[in-house]
Amino acid sequence: FVVDRLKELIKYKAYQQVAPVELELILQSLPEIFDAAVMPYPHEEAGEIPMALVVRQPGSKITEAQIMEHVAKQVAPYKKVRKVLFIDSIPRSPAGKILRRQLSSHLSRL
Repeated sequence: FVVDRLKELIKYKAYQQVAPVELELILQSLPEIFDAAVMPYPHEEAGEIPMALVVRQPGSKITEAQIMEHVAKQVAPYKKVRKVLFIDSIPRSPAGKILRRQLSSHLSRL
């Protein structure tokens, strides 16, 4: 069943769909993470993979490996975050929704 906007779903290997909101809630449950967003990232074999854009809490030293391990323990294998990018802030609307179009500009710089 769909738990997010259909156009925001990440299509992993064309069969499974991953809702970014589900992974964002898991990421935000970590005390070392101030804010997080999940975006699709192009992948040669899988089509798209979940990629986390993370804002650390001030003074946090959490690593990409620790974040990926935390998520992997709580989700099905195809939903695992496979890439983490640390950024300064996540753009949000006045209502608090993630502005995904602005976030995709971070991805285009990779």
